[in-house]
Amino acid sequence: MLDLVTDLAVTLGYAAVGIALMGIGAVLVDLATPGSLRHLIWHERNANAAILLASNLVAVGTIATTAIVASDGDFLRGIGSTAGYGLIGLLVMTVAFVVLDMATPGKLGELLVHPEPHPAVWISAVVHLAVGAIIAAAIL
Repeated sequence: MLDLVTDLAVTLGYAAVGIALMGIGAVLVDLATPGSLRHLIWHERNANAAILLASNLVAVGTIATTAIVASDGDFLRGIGSTAGYGLIGLLVMTVAFVVLDMATPGKLGELLVHPEPHPAVWISAVVHLAVGAIIAAAIL
């Protein structure tokens, strides 16, 4: 019974770190795009904004999951690597967004929240996912 309680507590610890990282990711995406991301997605039903945020969340989740698996049951190592690699992933995603913005015409943030579907959102989404995969591979 004590093992179950310990496992549940460990799971809650990892979940808390994962949720915090996804929250930071959402804030960073919100800062990179004009207007309120919350308003764009839930009130205006902006698919571009939703795709951008979803890709960020999947990338962060991939990094966190890989760090947990790679910890091989060592909770302190796992929680530290989940937080550390997650923050590195968010930093690299932010830098990649800035580089992509510099390489494209206009302001990328504005294109990504345009009310009409825009192909640039898929490029930015794939960059998020690729960064998540790269960081995950680096963990292993």
